[in-house]
Amino acid sequence: TVLGFVGAPWTLAAYVVEGKSSKNYSVIKSMAFQNPELLHKLLNHFAESIAIYLRYQIDSGAQVVQMFDSWAGQLSPIDYEIFAAPYQKRVVKLVKETHPDTPIILYISGSAGVLERMGKTGVDIVSLDWTVDMAEGCSRLPEKIGIQGNVDPGLLFGTPKAIRERIIDTVKKAKGRRHILNLGHGILPGTPESNAQVFFEDGKNINELLKSVS
Repeated sequence: TVLGFVGAPWTLAAYVVEGKSSKNYSVIKSMAFQNPELLHKLLNHFAESIAIYLRYQIDSGAQVVQMFDSWAGQLSPIDYEIFAAPYQKRVVKLVKETHPDTPIILYISGSAGVLERMGKTGVDIVSLDWTVDMAEGCSRLPEKIGIQGNVDPGLLFGTPKAIRERIIDTVKKAKGRRHILNLGHGILPGTPESNAQVFFEDGKNINELLKSVS
């Protein structure tokens, strides 16, 4: 499967306005609460540009695309509905108008407080981070929504046995849902390559692993 990636409007706006990564996002939040009209114009511009870029990725061979709104988890649920969700929906709507059959994944870091809202954006798959139990995450989203995730990337500093056990637990809890086994965020610097290989190989052989513990 060929996967395409793109940042989402709020996260791109955060980088542009802050000028760098941030711990509290005070600059863009000041803009949101002092000059929301200008921020909404920026967010809409990003939404339309992102949709064009995703269409290009799909036309170039991407079979699935993922939108990262990594910093939308820094918003309260109220502000997520104002500054993030409408522009996620805008991207999805524009892409689906021309490529209705291409699945779209949405990822937000620290998304526990907005999971239900993520499920209402029109995406096909919600990517869970590791702060939500897989079974609980599945119960909070409509059954038609697929799930991606959500093994803690820090686990890859552990033993092969611990990695294998967590993979099995995650897959069991996602049983009955469309599920893409993945980490709950990107792989961490310094992760032993041998443990990354364990995660990858065990993921490929999950059916055999499940039989061995049943």
